[in-house]
Amino acid sequence: MRGVILAAGRGSRLRHLTDDRPKCLVPLAGRPLLAWQRAALTAAGVTDLAIVAGYRADDLTGLGLPVFPAHRWAETAMVRSLLAASEWLAGGPFVVSYGDIVYSAATVRGLVAAPGDLAIAHDPHWLQLWERRFADPLDDAETFRLAPDGALERIGARPSTVAEVQGQYLGLLRFTPEAWAATLALLDGLPARRVDELDVTSLLQALLDAGERIETVPCHEAWGEVDSPGDLDVCEDLVRRGRLVFGDGQEVLG
Repeated sequence: MRGVILAAGRGSRLRHLTDDRPKCLVPLAGRPLLAWQRAALTAAGVTDLAIVAGYRADDLTGLGLPVFPAHRWAETAMVRSLLAASEWLAGGPFVVSYGDIVYSAATVRGLVAAPGDLAIAHDPHWLQLWERRFADPLDDAETFRLAPDGALERIGARPSTVAEVQGQYLGLLRFTPEAWAATLALLDGLPARRVDELDVTSLLQALLDAGERIETVPCHEAWGEVDSPGDLDVCEDLVRRGRLVFGDGQEVLG
């Protein structure tokens, strides 16, 4: 199975840590975030990997992975970055990973094995992680509502209460060719400027509005998102406590 890592952004909230490198090369416990992603994806059978690069793209060449340039990375959002690899992704199922997250091979396996054409991984226990990352967890949360059968019902709005957030989308999702075709058809019907502005959660909500079904896969293993130096400290602590383990075999959160 193919997989693409979206690593075009500047990562400005990491301040000096990305002055001389792309965000995905910021080290966690001595290894770049990209190495953590490759290890988990490969262990789960997603062995044909590529990167979408923008900021300091030359730093991502020579790593043994195809690199697709997001030429307008500084003025567009993540959906446009994903489209940079569109032709390479066509023809089979594939996994998409953000370039600033770390997760377990078990989470990827669950995503790959999920039913349906489009599936996303989410953390139903998100609050314990968000309370470590933010003084007010709702400052960086998005609404996430599940239908009674477990499919995604709503995503991406600003929540007023914790009860509106039944899970946190990880930044990890899987498409079949049918789901990708439906996504491209939806995007083809939008003005180019709207596509430029579109983030992935907005795309997911647009697909829901168009009648597409999105499966959800709960993540019960340790994971992390690295948007700030504080986030990096949280992930380093998870590594020290044996909750976040490089490669296959990450432990379940208690």
